[in-house]
Amino acid sequence: MTTPTRSTMRLILLLAVLLKMVTGSHQARAQTAAPQVKLSVHWEELTAADFREGIRRSQATCLLPFGILEKHGPHLPLGTDLLDVRYSALHGAEQEYAVVFPEYYFGQIAEAKHEPGTVAYSREMQLGGNDSLLPFFAQTQLDKPHDYVVYIFDERTPSSGGPAKKTKIDMHAGESETSNMMISRPDTVHLDRAANESGADQHRQDLPEGLYTGIWWYARFPNHYSGEGSAATKELGEYQMKWWIDSVVKAIRAVKADDASLKLQNEFYEKSKNPLDTQP
Repeated sequence: MTTPTRSTMRLILLLAVLLKMVTGSHQARAQTAAPQVKLSVHWEELTAADFREGIRRSQATCLLPFGILEKHGPHLPLGTDLLDVRYSALHGAEQEYAVVFPEYYFGQIAEAKHEPGTVAYSREMQLGGNDSLLPFFAQTQLDKPHDYVVYIFDERTPSSGGPAKKTKIDMHAGESETSNMMISRPDTVHLDRAANESGADQHRQDLPEGLYTGIWWYARFPNHYSGEGSAATKELGEYQMKWWIDSVVKAIRAVKADDASLKLQNEFYEKSKNPLDTQP
């Protein structure tokens, strides 16, 4: 049976949507080298006047970090995803200024609705579903003209480097996620409880390769816990969170420097008005 990884299964958990708006972007590029008063990167902390300056200073670039409220083993808080993604987004925005939306915890988490504390919305209240939720949202932006571009950012775990990992199964609340939380919110980590429940793969389905069913996660990890949180280390968390923040900074800079996407969007909209006139 082919089973998606935890990250590709629910992209909404640890993503940032980067929005680059047209208004103020040209003025922002004309910034001088004069010293600037430090502005908060938190949207909700800015006054109206500071918000105007923040949009100018960020070249009209905003970040919307997503994080679901769900069980994370017996030892991590329900808001682990939200806490981690906001930690990386806020620290990244402080290095490369951008305005960060307030907490956003809405999305698909039907597979955890049997656990206490989960906020699981109905299918009708969601944009799309499952692994295509945010890419679907970005694709729908082509439906009609917009004066902004939506970018989907999904880089949060380095593929190599850093301290060696001790565990092989590590999909949810395990070694990596627990290590990250030891950096972003160590006060919420209860490492002494990590072994109170099993995060082992229960293998309760026997399906052939390529056959998918929505109950796959519950079949494998009924405790909504995958891995061993007790294997976490602060050293691994420091490495992974620094890599994540650096990746956010690179993404913000790339968005600010991108002059092609909006032009291409506008070109696409114009051609869409008369598709029979489109030439190869």
